[in-house]
Amino acid sequence: MTQKSLRAMALAAVLSCTGPALVAQAPPTTPPPTTPLTLQQAVARALAANPTLLSAQQHVSAVEANKITAGLRQNPNLTLLGQSVTLPEAPANGNPFFYSANVSRLFERGQKRRWRLDSATATAESTASLYKDQQRQLVLAVRQAFTNMLLAKASLAVAEENLTDYQKTVDLSRSRLDAGDITRTDFERIDLQQAQFEADRDNARLNMQQTSAQLQLLFGIERPSPGFDITGTLEPPALPLTQTEAEDKGLASRPDYLAARQALTAAEANSRLAIAGGTTDPTLSGEYERNGADNTYGLSVQFPLRIFDRNQGEKSRTRYEVESSRQAVTAARNQVVSDVDIAWMGFETAQRLAERYNGHYLDEAGRVRDNLQFSYRNGNSTLLDYLSALRDYRAVRLSSLNANAQVWLALHQLSFATATDILP
Repeated sequence: MTQKSLRAMALAAVLSCTGPALVAQAPPTTPPPTTPLTLQQAVARALAANPTLLSAQQHVSAVEANKITAGLRQNPNLTLLGQSVTLPEAPANGNPFFYSANVSRLFERGQKRRWRLDSATATAESTASLYKDQQRQLVLAVRQAFTNMLLAKASLAVAEENLTDYQKTVDLSRSRLDAGDITRTDFERIDLQQAQFEADRDNARLNMQQTSAQLQLLFGIERPSPGFDITGTLEPPALPLTQTEAEDKGLASRPDYLAARQALTAAEANSRLAIAGGTTDPTLSGEYERNGADNTYGLSVQFPLRIFDRNQGEKSRTRYEVESSRQAVTAARNQVVSDVDIAWMGFETAQRLAERYNGHYLDEAGRVRDNLQFSYRNGNSTLLDYLSALRDYRAVRLSSLNANAQVWLALHQLSFATATDILP
């Protein structure tokens, strides 16, 4: 075997050993669900697999580890010294070697460790609350995307129903054309209107696909599956609480309000730590020396003189930070109440609109369409009247679906504002 062949075999062996380490590993992806998901299942799946939320979870763990650092005590220092160790031993003068060992440790005063731990703990708790707030935002996004997909499914069903129903009119008109009851111009006018219904169906199908992709993205799915489906209803629900109860729930459960209060606790701990930082920390040392045949021991205490630097800057800064945090707590509380009130007004408005469509206009538009359809097919009404009735019914039907969806979206916004599940 030639030397060139040996080099080629060696290179191949190296590549076979190091190849997997050099190839960039693709991030794990979440497989799409195989059965239709309910709203609760969709929320649970997003909370378990959303990559942005998983990243934030690791950040919480990283901040939590700061408590370990904050609770550590000062390490002792060991100093070893040897002199004249290379000189030859002189029996007349004894051993000329000199050795010493010194152990020292700084002792903190003013409960610095306690305030460090309090600050790190409050910061970790505030970070955990902000993580819960990110969960809350993700849940809102999933609920909104779920409702939008339900609306897209219902709109697609309406578009397909309208197209199917109008195709029957076109087929009937073709039979009347063949029988000589209408002219070809009248038939073509009827046939041309079918393009609008076909366009409505195609747009509704596109909207359905887009809302499906948006929802699957929240699950951490890299490429949306065309077979993904959900199940649910757009029927408006009843609200099981009052506005005052919703405000109380928000003040008790909102993680951003809790994070503001925890940030105030951390600021107060930092202020106490700054005060403790102005105290003097002594350093206690113990030393052993051996000089020839003599052994000596000694102790020393070192006190820094805090004449100029008494941590005045940090004391002043942290006082302002405490006051800033207090104002932030007030602002967060006001924001909670405002969010709940705005969401409540939005829900009431959407509910009234849905009741108006579902209790009056939808049934009325359906009766007008059916009557004019029957009348037109029997030659008792004009094409324009029939097409106008079809357009009115389509618009009212879609408006009714949108009104129902707005009720659910307002309910999701109210759940978001209170940080609770308004409906189980």
